[in-house]
Amino acid sequence: MSGTGERPLRADAARNRARLLEVATEVFTTRGIGVPTEEIARTAGVGVGTLFRHFPTKEALLEAVMVRRLEATAAEVAQLAADAGPAEAFFGCFRLLVEQSVGKSEFSDALAAAGVDVHAALRERTEEIRDRLDGLLAAAQEAGAVRPDLGLPEFLALLAGTGRAVEQLGADPAARERVFAVVFDGLRPH
Repeated sequence: MSGTGERPLRADAARNRARLLEVATEVFTTRGIGVPTEEIARTAGVGVGTLFRHFPTKEALLEAVMVRRLEATAAEVAQLAADAGPAEAFFGCFRLLVEQSVGKSEFSDALAAAGVDVHAALRERTEEIRDRLDGLLAAAQEAGAVRPDLGLPEFLALLAGTGRAVEQLGADPAARERVFAVVFDGLRPH
């Protein structure tokens, strides 16, 4: 990403950076953060020097992957909110955020261990998503689809807790669906 005072990337450099982020996102998400940067560069079809010109450390690459994931999540949340009714949007976003949170703690833990202030690095994207979720919650409550006593802090805590629960279940889709059924039942008005 070019910041203030930096020249924009050449077209080929921008393509290389985008390809590196795409490959790193896929590899880190599916195989974990222990994959060497050399393997990511090779899979992306670039030299390791190119990777390090864009991302001077593995932590910088992990941070960029997390930002990219949050940007994609924010766009998906916005799309769901625009395309669905309040109840569908709320529960669809809940499911989306929980499913996308799997493995996220590994990224956060690695960055924190390297001395990166994860909350500061992701603040802007996280606040955007929080604002959207607050709107989805209010709309779903107004439509009578979600219990009225649920506030944003509890909603966020339930997202985090459900994400951890789903992560513990592994790849058992039936168990995941049971967890979602129980949580969604608790979120609906009684």
